[in-house]
Amino acid sequence: MTENEAGPSADPQQAPRSERIERSRAPGKFPLGYKQTFWQWWAGISPASAEHKVLSFVPYLEKAPTQEQTGMVAASDTAPDSSSKDDTSHSTSLAKITSQEEDPYGPRRWHSSLVKLPGAKGRALNEFSIERMGEPVQQNLVMLHGYGAGLGFFYKNFESLSRRQNWRVYALDMLGMGRSSRPTFRIHAKDHQAKISEAEDWFVDSLEAWRKERKLDKFTLLGHSLGGYMACAYALKYPGHLNKLILASPVGIPEDPYAVNSDMPEPEVSTMQSEFTQDQKSTTAGSLNGSPTRPPKPNAKDNNTPKPRPYPKWLVYLWDANISPFSFIRWSGPLGPRLVSGWTSRRFSQMPAAEAQALHDYAYSLFKQRGSGEYALAYILAPGAFARSPLIRRIGNVGSGEYIPETPASSSASTSSSTNVEKVREKGVPVTLLYGEHDWMDAAGGLAAVEKLKEAKRQRTIGLSREEASKDQGDVKCEVVKGAGHHVYLDGWQEFNDIMRREMGDVESRERRLVEQL
Repeated sequence: MTENEAGPSADPQQAPRSERIERSRAPGKFPLGYKQTFWQWWAGISPASAEHKVLSFVPYLEKAPTQEQTGMVAASDTAPDSSSKDDTSHSTSLAKITSQEEDPYGPRRWHSSLVKLPGAKGRALNEFSIERMGEPVQQNLVMLHGYGAGLGFFYKNFESLSRRQNWRVYALDMLGMGRSSRPTFRIHAKDHQAKISEAEDWFVDSLEAWRKERKLDKFTLLGHSLGGYMACAYALKYPGHLNKLILASPVGIPEDPYAVNSDMPEPEVSTMQSEFTQDQKSTTAGSLNGSPTRPPKPNAKDNNTPKPRPYPKWLVYLWDANISPFSFIRWSGPLGPRLVSGWTSRRFSQMPAAEAQALHDYAYSLFKQRGSGEYALAYILAPGAFARSPLIRRIGNVGSGEYIPETPASSSASTSSSTNVEKVREKGVPVTLLYGEHDWMDAAGGLAAVEKLKEAKRQRTIGLSREEASKDQGDVKCEVVKGAGHHVYLDGWQEFNDIMRREMGDVESRERRLVEQL
């Protein structure tokens, strides 16, 4: 996106588009009118332009730098569809510096780039980063979005989080989603568990390849929803690289309540269908997750509670057939924007009209892209957003893995020689779980994870002296963001940003204490 491209305030279409978003808030499942939906389909706004529009609402930024390549595909893959054909031959790295005159927290460097992954032909991650100029980078925060979303949804967080001194903030589009490359998704495993692992590795291995490309040793990892699931999976597979793990309304923690644990939340409270039916306005009334300062206790077993109604057969069929919900958007042609408006008009109903319209355009531009990483969902989650391999069974191992410390010598050594290097066991990783007060993802799963992690720390420190036990970093807590729904970073962005800055400060404090203990 060129610097001279108009920002939101200069868009000649702004007035009528604002009127359209107001009409979209009228009652109805798909409120966008047929005339408007055909116009949007015909205009064919590119994902790069849509992302640029959203990021231009970041305070002090206005004309956001936006690399223009979207959905790069490997030569062996099927050619991309026409919706991304206009984004294949432009700059893959653009930056902008905001001075202290225009940015009271500047100067800051805002950078958009497409990072090619080493050893993987045609695979690249879309990245947006912010760095404070004139300061050494001592800490890094990496942010992962949820299912089908993109890094642009964090636009309410970038400015606030990048105020922290000596931090660089990264936001990534996960492989096969957002504006990252969209290679063909294939599962080669035959075994049930192996299929799950292969689907997780699709995302986790690409994150590790990106880390190596960016030459990051340690970083703080934040993941929302599916991004939270993958952040936890990354911590388990690639130990030794996280200073802190922050899971914002993560999917996939509890067991399936039908098959394993009757004390878990019922599907009508914790099920992915609420993501598409919950109005943003409804997050201001009626609490699902209790007090914003203390998460609720898990429901006690109640034999009088009626058994939940099974999911419709058609839903189970489509899920098991791995038919993505975004396939309907692509198949619908000119009706695509109207279908998307059924979600965006509810999800962003409380946003200012111009921002809500930009988010709708952004969502539609991503949903209509060539299917890729979205097809991993059916291998990872069963119908209703319960994981096929629940994190509650594995999360206790976060912070207990073995790894080979990275040094300039070890990074340049051959694979064969590195096998002789002594491995080091992690001494815990601090974990923070965040939920919205009105989140359809029940915080009871987070509380269960807290207990698992506390017990894991207790086991790790058995037999250690008080001094040695104090070096274990495996502290864990669960917080609830007041007034927020599932998209805690957006619904309750001010409190969310405050919590995140505190967590970033905690990372700095822990590092100072570790240095003092040496």
